[in-house]
Amino acid sequence: MKIQVRLSGSGGQGLILGGILLADAAILDRKHALQSQSYGPESRGGSSRADVIISDEIIYFPRAVNLDILLCLTQEAADKFIDKLKPTGTFIYDSSRISINPIEGKAIGIPFTELAIKKFKTAIVTNIILLAFTCKITNVVSLNALKKALKKRIKPKYVQLNLKAVQLGVKLAENYLSENYLSS
Repeated sequence: MKIQVRLSGSGGQGLILGGILLADAAILDRKHALQSQSYGPESRGGSSRADVIISDEIIYFPRAVNLDILLCLTQEAADKFIDKLKPTGTFIYDSSRISINPIEGKAIGIPFTELAIKKFKTAIVTNIILLAFTCKITNVVSLNALKKALKKRIKPKYVQLNLKAVQLGVKLAENYLSENYLSS
């Protein structure tokens, strides 16, 4: 088992933290994980991405080149990275920021940013909602491991807010799964 994940968008959206949390969760699930990051010269607003490779075996090649999961929070990121997604891969994107779905196939658009602002009065937890949604949909890591990683990495005063964001991401995924189960 080897899964390549890319979280992409712009600086300030918490994608680097999301990649770190995903890698930490994979390790807590007793997998091998490698996380790398890239971001533009601006700390906020420039392009940003985090790649995570998760495997049952030692990872010898440190670059994510054939993505199994692509997460996008901006149109620019979707346009830039969609060609790296495997034909069998899963594309999850923020439909409140991405108006054009650049692929046919398994694409899931959820208004993550809008929902974060509506529920929490801030977009700061969009990354956590997206990550929890992805974990529930793909089982890339366990939700228990994600919560443990979050408690380890997030400042204590923000843990409860982020755990509530995880709950929202899981609820959105459960709704998505039940709707698609009923329509198939």
